[in-house]
Amino acid sequence: MKIAVILPAAGRSRRFASAGSKLEASLSGRAVMLRAVELFSGRAAVEQIIIAAPPDEMDTFKFKWGDKLGLLGGTIVAGGTVERWETVRNALAALNDDITHVAVHDAARPVTDPAMIDRVFEAAEKHDAVIPAVQVSSTLKRIDAEPLPDEQEADPLDAILGSAGKKTLDAYRVVETVPRDGLWMVQTPQMFDRKLLQRAYDQIESGQVDASNITDDAGLIEALGEQVVAVNGDALNVKITVPEDLKFAEMVQSLRTGQAACDALGPKRKHATWAEMDDD
Repeated sequence: MKIAVILPAAGRSRRFASAGSKLEASLSGRAVMLRAVELFSGRAAVEQIIIAAPPDEMDTFKFKWGDKLGLLGGTIVAGGTVERWETVRNALAALNDDITHVAVHDAARPVTDPAMIDRVFEAAEKHDAVIPAVQVSSTLKRIDAEPLPDEQEADPLDAILGSAGKKTLDAYRVVETVPRDGLWMVQTPQMFDRKLLQRAYDQIESGQVDASNITDDAGLIEALGEQVVAVNGDALNVKITVPEDLKFAEMVQSLRTGQAACDALGPKRKHATWAEMDDD
C-alpha cells in the first residue's frame, strides 16, 4: 500500500472559540495539529500527508505552519469554505498519482494510539473501507433541542435589581431512551481504497447524494452501498472540541509519554524509577 493521509484543518473551532483555535492550542508544548500530523509522519507506508487549511487564511496559515509541517512531510492545500466534505474533496485532488489508499484523520485528534492506527492500516490491506470504533457503554437518551420554558414565579427583586448577572439553569425534556445495542462511536483515522473514496465523492458532485447530513467519510461509502468494516478503536482517542477536551488530552499525552519512556528502558523497566525515565 502507498498511503496518503488527509487532515482536514479548515474548520472554525466554533465550540472552542472562547479559547482560540483548537488546532493551535498547546498540548504538552506542541500545537494540537502538529501532534496529529506527527502520528503519521514517521510511518514507512505513508507517502503523502495533506493538511487542508482555511481557504481564506492560506497566507497566514502557511506563514505560521508551513515550515513546521514541511519538516513533518506535510503539504498544505486550500480546504472548503463551508462543509467538511468540500475540504476532503479538495485534498483528494492533490493526491500523488501512485497513492493507493487514503486515510482521513481529524486534525483535532492528537493522541491517537499508534497501535490503533496499526489495526486500521492492517485491516485496510484486506478491506476497502475501514473505520475504528468503540462500543457505546453509557445510556443514551433522545432529548429536545430547546430548553423548557422557565415556569418559576417571578422574583420581586428582579423588578428592582434586574436579572443581570443572575445565573440561569436550562432544563431539557427527555423524549425517549435509545437502545444502545449494536451502537458504536466512530473515530478516525478512517481508511479507504483510493478509487472507492473518489467514487464516493463523485456521487456528491453528480447530485446523487446530499452530503449535508453525512458527518464522516464512511457515510459516503455507505451511500454507495459498499461495505464498511470496523476495528476496535480507543476510548482515549479524544477529539478536541471544547476546552475541557484539551485537559483530557493532556492526561492521555502524559500517559503515552510515560509508557513510551518505560518501554524504551527494555528489560530493566520493571525496576526503573521516574527519575531514570526522565533522564532517558
